[in-house]
Amino acid sequence: MDLPLDIGSIKGFLADDEADALYRAALDRSQHGPVLEIGSYCGKSTVVLGHACRQHNSVLYAVDHHRGSEEHQKGELFHDPELYNEAEAQFDSFGEFRRNMAKADLHDTVVPIVSSSDVASRHWQTPLSMVFIDGGHSLEAALSDYRCWAGHIQRGGILAIHDLFDEPENGGQAPIAIFRLAVASGLFQPVERVSSLALLKRL
Repeated sequence: MDLPLDIGSIKGFLADDEADALYRAALDRSQHGPVLEIGSYCGKSTVVLGHACRQHNSVLYAVDHHRGSEEHQKGELFHDPELYNEAEAQFDSFGEFRRNMAKADLHDTVVPIVSSSDVASRHWQTPLSMVFIDGGHSLEAALSDYRCWAGHIQRGGILAIHDLFDEPENGGQAPIAIFRLAVASGLFQPVERVSSLALLKRL
């Protein structure tokens, strides 16, 4: 994976082996259609997926309201004061995201959609070769992301879900709940598990 920007310099929570798996999946699938990610934050996964898409002159839709998930808010565990706009009294990662897209030269590949996931999906018509879910980690948010976007994945396409933890003491259970829901639906088959990332194939 030869990226135009060191992703270690980008704020985010994606491990190197997870980044490699995402890149390989997007490199394969982006020749069949566009890719979409939910939860861009500052763009770490966006650079990985976007660079893969660029190899096939494809597009990555990056969906994020950039106001932070529950855990990013002031006083919460993963709050970053550098991303908090004191004048507006709100979290805002979009400026940092845009700077990282510029550094990675991905403006012609990445299409930022600054919106909540459910609003962005309301009139969506484009089939997707791959969807990466890494948005809000409440059960309500994770279920909404899955229900809004899983149906847009092409047959043979990939559903990737981040932050899967089998045991509650290791992390929140919403992502693994939608992983299990996807498997139980009979529409998706697990194909790879790397650290806290799962890749499933649309049957």
